[in-house]
Amino acid sequence: MNESIRTPAPDATTTLAPDAAFGTPHVDDRRAGDRPAGGLQPSSSPRPAGHPPVKNGRIGVLIVNLGTPDGTDAESVKKYLKEFLSDRRVIEETGLIWKLVLNGIILRTRPAQKGRDYEKIWNTEKNESPLKTITRSQSDLLAATLAPVDGRLVVDWAMRYGNPSIESRLDALKAEGCDRILLVPLYPQYAAATTATVCDEAFRALMRMRWQPTLRVAHPWYDDPVYIEALARSIEAELGKLSFVPDVLIASFHGIPKEYFDKGDPYYCHCAKTHRLLRERLGMDETRFRLTFQSRFGRAEWLQPYTDMTVKALAESGVKNLAIVTPGFTSDCLETLEEIAGENAEIFHHGGGENFAAIPCLNDSAAGMDVLRTVVLRELKGWVEG
Repeated sequence: MNESIRTPAPDATTTLAPDAAFGTPHVDDRRAGDRPAGGLQPSSSPRPAGHPPVKNGRIGVLIVNLGTPDGTDAESVKKYLKEFLSDRRVIEETGLIWKLVLNGIILRTRPAQKGRDYEKIWNTEKNESPLKTITRSQSDLLAATLAPVDGRLVVDWAMRYGNPSIESRLDALKAEGCDRILLVPLYPQYAAATTATVCDEAFRALMRMRWQPTLRVAHPWYDDPVYIEALARSIEAELGKLSFVPDVLIASFHGIPKEYFDKGDPYYCHCAKTHRLLRERLGMDETRFRLTFQSRFGRAEWLQPYTDMTVKALAESGVKNLAIVTPGFTSDCLETLEEIAGENAEIFHHGGGENFAAIPCLNDSAAGMDVLRTVVLRELKGWVEG
């Protein structure tokens, strides 16, 4: 069961009282010290008998990551993939042919294969994926660091696909008295297939609420100086631990179909700017620090250059030492731990490369949490001071 870290609020519960002029319910949102003696409601208009207390006046922060299956078995992975690949933000062409391919081929063959990939990285102690473990930790640490800022803040976490769902956690935050909620998609670079679909799902949940909380969405932080500095310091520290000096460093971002970029998605531009700022901060030229895109799916052209093809070409050209960093991921997951550290390492070694390293994501490190705290406090301005 998902549990958010909750900080005590001086006025977490208030009651609905009839409006003196119109006899309609309203929320008395004054702090306890500001209210007249004798209770929340005016003595001339007592609340209806048996009227329940209503929590309000708190501020929620909901961080949202991509998602994960509940287990490594084929059925769990199938359920996850079906939800993911049925999203029209992810696969825009969802006609009859795609439905036949999805249900007749992909969901029959891919779950078992991906389940084996998940088994390689699975957190067996908690029986969950590393993405879920790390995201929960990020939520807990963020709550702890925000607690001294404002006692009204409640921090929680969700997954766009799988559990815990966005709707369930929005409901939980509302039940905690959060009438204002900051939604933080955990993607430094905006893409319709990531950030926008998180917003879509949140808005669908709000459509089913009679009393909606006010919702803000965090702006992407692809060029934030705190983010760039955190990445640079993390890379420098990890490279310092290696027994070799990389001839080439690759910044690998998750890809999207080129068609999406052609239609106006800013994702490529965000990734390119992150790469440029990080390259300048590290003092590397474009030959030594490359930009690539991974995880392509299907036969359509995706953003290039492709990570796996670049790794193969570098190895065959005589590069012996290679390291890859994945700045677009806030948490290590299947794409970083299995695809990069596993598959691409194998490609490099098979092509003649000798030393390979996958640089960890910022995850729940001190630097990573400083980035999240900076983003959240920036977006809470006007609601919270600090």
